[in-house]
Amino acid sequence: MPASPAPDVVSSGAVIFRPGKRVLLVHRPKYDDWSFPKGKLNRGEHPTAAAVREVAEETGLQVRLGAPLSSQRYPVARGHKTVHYWTGRPLGDHDVSGYVANAEIDDVRWVDAEDALTALTYDYDRDTLREALKVRRKTRTLVVLRHGKARSRKAWRSDDRERPLLQVGRAQAERLVPVLAAYGVVRVVSSGSTRCVETVAPYAASLGGDVETDDRLSEEDAKPKRVRKIVAGLLDDGRHTVLCTHRPVLPQVFDALGVEDPSLALGEMLVVHLRKGRVVATERHLVR
Repeated sequence: MPASPAPDVVSSGAVIFRPGKRVLLVHRPKYDDWSFPKGKLNRGEHPTAAAVREVAEETGLQVRLGAPLSSQRYPVARGHKTVHYWTGRPLGDHDVSGYVANAEIDDVRWVDAEDALTALTYDYDRDTLREALKVRRKTRTLVVLRHGKARSRKAWRSDDRERPLLQVGRAQAERLVPVLAAYGVVRVVSSGSTRCVETVAPYAASLGGDVETDDRLSEEDAKPKRVRKIVAGLLDDGRHTVLCTHRPVLPQVFDALGVEDPSLALGEMLVVHLRKGRVVATERHLVR
């Protein structure tokens, strides 16, 4: 029987832009190549979190992710490598002049996008840059999240609003923290039901803030007009936001956003990227 093929090596990276249509490139002395900052996922690490971490490690910049890009897949010495990519923007200072060269990355530069098409070593990176240039403009993120795994409705004898997360749901909530941080979420809005609040509470705590609860997002009180009003307010607000609610309420949220209901699983999110109030991209992530 032939041996099973080796699983792909999985990495994440980002095509980082700054004003002036300039893109961030790194030079690896081991391969003498110019590419985008990227690297392999740590055990249990979500690809979005890995992308932000790798950019920080290889360039010194803190970034937030924007629209997703097509993944790359190409052969390596022992099989294939898959690299997940997003566009991205620096959070705050974009100066890399103080970067200290090391054995892995010995040069980091902001390069004019047209010049970068020549500077990049590999054709697949040039293809990724061409794709990124089409969606490079700054976007805002609204993350629509279904709460984590909770106690069974049938076994719960008290008010259903007070039904808490199971241990697996609390673990999901903790693993959501770096994923939401990757998108620069600064506002946390939730149904007032315990299972929703507990899902986003660890992330709110990481920001040093509180969860904004709204019972109009609960199963018991949600109505289409109410939900549309809430979503419209979030769109007008302008901040990167996560909204956590329940399966029966989610179709109303997606209808208000004008996107198809993806039927999210427990602990799953739809990341909606907006520009001038218009949806320009969406992506799904399940945090187990």
